[in-house]
Amino acid sequence: MKRSTKWIIGIVIVVVIVGLGWFSFAHHSEQSKKTVKVGLMSGSKADDKIWESVAETAKKKYGVTIQFTHFTDYTQPNKALTQHEIDLNSFQHYAFLDNWNKQNHTNVVSVGNTYIAPIRLYSNKYKNVKDIPNGGTIALPNDTSNESRSLYLLKNAGLITLKDKKGFLGLNDIEKNPKNLKFKEVDASQTPRVLNSVDGSIVNNTYAAPAHLSEKQSIYVEPLNKDSKIWVNLIAANKDQKNNKNYQDVVKAFQTKKTEQLVKKYYGNTEIPAWNRKF
Repeated sequence: MKRSTKWIIGIVIVVVIVGLGWFSFAHHSEQSKKTVKVGLMSGSKADDKIWESVAETAKKKYGVTIQFTHFTDYTQPNKALTQHEIDLNSFQHYAFLDNWNKQNHTNVVSVGNTYIAPIRLYSNKYKNVKDIPNGGTIALPNDTSNESRSLYLLKNAGLITLKDKKGFLGLNDIEKNPKNLKFKEVDASQTPRVLNSVDGSIVNNTYAAPAHLSEKQSIYVEPLNKDSKIWVNLIAANKDQKNNKNYQDVVKAFQTKKTEQLVKKYYGNTEIPAWNRKF
């Protein structure tokens, strides 16, 4: 074989090897771009099942691979997002997010709604909210977010009126209390436990389900109106990435009829899809 022929063959082999390496790298790089890391809170098997379905849809319909990171503390998902350890998270409502951004000087934004979990007023003594007596006692969570939400529930139930004020409200923001109701502020986890000692107790779903509170014990449900808009849960991203196509595809994969059916299957009426509703 002539030396020139050997050189040509050698050059061809090198070109082929380099080409294969480049295509392999390009393919890997493209796959990396189509992978989205989503942060979730640990503990809910139902949520995991729903997100597994979302991941299947994202992969099949949009070619996006979702990787999950689970957290155990509510302060972690937004930190991880702003530090670019994850791309999206889904665990909070608008009120929590707004408060987080103010306290931490961050720019985390919603890229899509998921669901709302209406809170309820429960009673072991009465069947109707109108039966709450004059001077009755209502227990409500003592943390800023849930207390404000509870006051709006009582307002919509016709039991009190509130001052026209933005942001979280407290007991001092009650304008009128025609039944002279008393309020017992307790830790949110204790709201189911005090039911027998009060006329009514406002419990959110986090604690209602473990306490086996039935819908029959609920005498008023938070309505879906402009007051409840800030309690809608969402998928969040950093503001400079809110238009990222892959992230938008994850949102689309979540906001489907299939997801709606799964939410109904696992949560009944305690969680309601919010992406297709007006508030």
